[in-house]
Amino acid sequence: MADKIKTIGVLTSGGDAPGMNAAIRAVTRTAIYNGIKVLGIRRGYNGLINGDISELNVRSVSGIIHRGGTILYTARCLEFKTLEGQKKAAERCREYGIDALVIIGGDGSFRGGKDMAAQGIPCVCIPGTIDNDIACSDYTIGFDTAMNTAVEMIDKLRDTTQSHDRCSVVEVMGRHAGYLALNTGIACGALVTVIPEVPCDVDHDIVKMMNDTRKTGKQHFIIIVAEGVGRAHDFAEIIEKKTGIESRATVLGHVQRGGSPSLRDRVAASRMGYHAVELLLQGQYNRVVAEKGQDIVDYDITEALTMNKSMDMDLVEIARIISL
Repeated sequence: MADKIKTIGVLTSGGDAPGMNAAIRAVTRTAIYNGIKVLGIRRGYNGLINGDISELNVRSVSGIIHRGGTILYTARCLEFKTLEGQKKAAERCREYGIDALVIIGGDGSFRGGKDMAAQGIPCVCIPGTIDNDIACSDYTIGFDTAMNTAVEMIDKLRDTTQSHDRCSVVEVMGRHAGYLALNTGIACGALVTVIPEVPCDVDHDIVKMMNDTRKTGKQHFIIIVAEGVGRAHDFAEIIEKKTGIESRATVLGHVQRGGSPSLRDRVAASRMGYHAVELLLQGQYNRVVAEKGQDIVDYDITEALTMNKSMDMDLVEIARIISL
């Protein structure tokens, strides 16, 4: 069946992540090298349904490996969540001669890929999300860049926090996953990092920690809060009330999605994009590309969507012990 793949479509879906462009580039150039035509689908499944599609070539993906965001754009599509919308998307693939799709995004994007597979359109999915919350993969495109962006901003914030003997409560992204917050907290020397995976008692885990470290001479504090746990402003208000220390909230927000991708994200995206096309060439469809250790592997899409990812509790303990 591999010889039937003459044209592939590539799209990005869900939240953008630094490195998506590197993945688009790798998919496009690997496919063209192997004689496969590549169509870029703009604005995710919305663009697929509406025919916002044009051909990509080796030059149209030049000069994008260092760019953040996605040249194919991304958008939500409520219509695609319906069976009628999925049928319309599959029909659009047939209209454009698209034999298979390469989908770059997160869990929601993968579920869309599974829906397309159910409509007879083969697909391969690549994990691209700053949250690093794809269960089947140790690493997702954009994670390293987002962490480095957060660290750079918090390092700058520390200067003013220290100057005023304040407590800065910093809210980072990560939705319902604490990977971004935990790693950023360790890298920034945060006193406490609050993540969804570990229960937090404000009095014991934050206020007591602050009071204990004040006795050793510490006068300023950084508290990292994952957005899925709560609002930084609420934490800051409670902390100031209970400790008497002036506390300010900073929400880093969507700036964490932007910026030029790091070396790690560029290389990971390139490897995953290459592997996705290789799977199609081998006649292996409806797979999710993943990173395990140093290797690029792949899983059946249904299996991938049922897997669970656990927090590294050793890392949680390290963060607690060295934050004193």
